[in-house]
Amino acid sequence: MNKGDLINALAQKLELSHSQAEKTLNSLIDIIVSTLKKGEEVAITGFGTFSVKKRAARQGINPKTGEKIQIPAATVPKFKPGKTFKEAVK
Repeated sequence: MNKGDLINALAQKLELSHSQAEKTLNSLIDIIVSTLKKGEEVAITGFGTFSVKKRAARQGINPKTGEKIQIPAATVPKFKPGKTFKEAVK
């Protein structure tokens, strides 16, 4: 399922127009992203928790050339699924 399919499913489930469903989904994504940018986490009970993780700088190897390269430190998004979500997918 891609974003378009998700918008269509949301519109159908909530009996919204396509544009209303798209606006709803985009708003939800924007809220999650802006909250993570602030360094806060978003916990949705039964679904999971979105958070940010700091990844330290490290040394890697270019698989094509075998040359050692320095990989810079980064802040990356992280998602930890909730228990109910994990059990539903089993």
